[in-house]
Amino acid sequence: MQVISALFVEEFNMRQVDGPSTRLDLTGVMFSLVAPSPPPVTIEPHLVALIHCRPDEAGAGVFEVIVTADSDPNAEAEQIARNVSPFQVEPGKFTYRLVRAEIALEEHTTVYAHCRIDRGPWTTVPLTLLPAA
Repeated sequence: MQVISALFVEEFNMRQVDGPSTRLDLTGVMFSLVAPSPPPVTIEPHLVALIHCRPDEAGAGVFEVIVTADSDPNAEAEQIARNVSPFQVEPGKFTYRLVRAEIALEEHTTVYAHCRIDRGPWTTVPLTLLPAA
């Protein structure tokens, strides 16, 4: 299985269309956000990951997300947040994981959500906390 895409979003919806087929509506895809108040602050962004299972795979896995201040997921950086969840997907199909992390930040900075399935390769998504304009 593999992570096809991972993004921070404001809203995520699914809808059925003819086929049968499913459409994913992602609203407010973001790589930065304005701090709701001066730091220290806790933000709770939604990370959506799209996962594909090949027809020859079992369809069971574990999705892991760690948030650190380092862009290298293998660095010895402190984990700011972590989520691990098992999932099932029908072989040959897609699924999604929606993770809402609580991220406590002491300053305006960039954090990195590192995502993987079953200790596989990492997909990294940055998110920058900006000061109010």
